[in-house]
Amino acid sequence: MIWVITYQAIDHQLIMPSPQSVFLSLFDLITHMTSLGIIATSIFRLFISIALSALLGIILGMLSGLNQKVSWILKPYVTILRTIPVISIIVILLILFGYKITPFIITFLMVFPIVFQAAESGIKAINHELIDVYNLEKHDFIISIRDLYFPMIQKYLILSFLQSFGLGLKVLVMAEYLGQTRNSIGNSLYLAKTNLDYSEVFAWTILLILISFAIEYVVHRYQVKKLID
Repeated sequence: MIWVITYQAIDHQLIMPSPQSVFLSLFDLITHMTSLGIIATSIFRLFISIALSALLGIILGMLSGLNQKVSWILKPYVTILRTIPVISIIVILLILFGYKITPFIITFLMVFPIVFQAAESGIKAINHELIDVYNLEKHDFIISIRDLYFPMIQKYLILSFLQSFGLGLKVLVMAEYLGQTRNSIGNSLYLAKTNLDYSEVFAWTILLILISFAIEYVVHRYQVKKLID
């Protein structure tokens, strides 16, 4: 309703495109192979970056939760990654690595602290009496990670993934936009803005929201399934 009222009040397609034109552009995006290829490429970048972040974040987070010295060493670096301005690090990475690699690196750097913190918090929240009882029967550290530590921190990790996909998608598209990465949603937004095609800009924005909802829905369904099991 706000969109319709604003469009009627402004009455200028270049400033505020109509809902009808935007949804027609959205339909064009989801029915053309070129656009679908661009979407698939950006989502592939997102999943690769988050997979690497999850792998390293879980390993280092668990080590940090189990060992105070490791936590003391890693904390400053994680804090820096949490606080550094995103735009600054994107520009620096574009200068150092170029437009092809930067979207992967920046997404990794933004998501890693979230997964790291979740793994560390999950480890520290485990009841020490439970650990002691488990250690009385088994002494293999690798087996304890598989059977005790990892299952106990799963709910923390799933919550971190729900946060990671939304943040990762925003950061990835921003990096693609600034670096004009070929075959990317960010570059498509840049071209639409340059060509004054604001209906397509709105359409890409709606599509990004839908993609984020869809990914988070899948993760949430997995969380519910694990709770039921």
